[in-house]
Amino acid sequence: MKQLLCALGAAMTLTSAMAWPTKPVALVVPFPPGGSTDVIARTLQPKLQEKLGGTFVVENKAGATGTIGATHVVRSAPDGHTLFVSSLGPFVIAPHLFKVSYDATREFDLISVAVQAPNVLVVPAASPHKSMADVIAYQKANPGKMTFASSGNGSSDHLTAELYWQQTGTSGVHVPYKGGGPVMTDLLGNQVDSSFMNINTAMPQIKGGKLRALSITSAQRSPLLPDVPTLDELGIKDANVYSWQAVAGPKGLPADVKTKLHAAIKDALNDPAVKPKLLEVGFEIVASTPEQFAAFQAAEFARWQKLIQSRNIKAD
Repeated sequence: MKQLLCALGAAMTLTSAMAWPTKPVALVVPFPPGGSTDVIARTLQPKLQEKLGGTFVVENKAGATGTIGATHVVRSAPDGHTLFVSSLGPFVIAPHLFKVSYDATREFDLISVAVQAPNVLVVPAASPHKSMADVIAYQKANPGKMTFASSGNGSSDHLTAELYWQQTGTSGVHVPYKGGGPVMTDLLGNQVDSSFMNINTAMPQIKGGKLRALSITSAQRSPLLPDVPTLDELGIKDANVYSWQAVAGPKGLPADVKTKLHAAIKDALNDPAVKPKLLEVGFEIVASTPEQFAAFQAAEFARWQKLIQSRNIKAD
């Protein structure tokens, strides 16, 4: 009898695995349409649909720096029909800035860090600063004078500036905006001096000669900007920073669903029709395993917690 029940249970599990997805799968993006995270979700959507069958739909649930979407996901049924496509904010930054209604380290089933992209310190083309040496010399001679714009308090570009100031013993004026669009407008209008801008956002204006790139936060130089040195090359240590986009689900996803999703995400990102397009705008393919993602999240969580506390950074 016990053997029969085990066999029936195995058959039911197999049937469940074969049936997924049984309804549309929501790819929840916790930000408005058009940003980097939304681009990654919409890049993955048709490929996941193609590889896994069923219908995959991108749903933008923006607000509260991504935490509204995160809360929605962790409260959803862990059946593989609600997934989270997000940047690092809700996973490793927001929990240190204000009280969130979820536990970022316990309530997600982590599937894969899909892509990452470094930040680039840019200045307007008319800026007198031609190199990082110029910037550092100016800051040391004029502490607290040079302005650094960001897309908001606690954003990747803001935290990069704080980390840079900490590592170089310099100081600047943080000018937070509500999003990257206004930052770009004021940079191009010479209203602010600089920004540690995401490479994806900055590249068109760098190519167009309207912004000058002085350094990059990646571990190695970017093939898109081979003449731009890394902060590490310049002697500024422990300042490698990446903005990253990842896929997760509510805790308790069926193991077979998680395995299928990771395989499909990895295949999608390395698809010959997809990978070159991501690389040419500055994304680096990661496609990490769930185990690698868990270790990475733990390290990032601790890193940004330490910086936010030591620099007394507050949310908007």
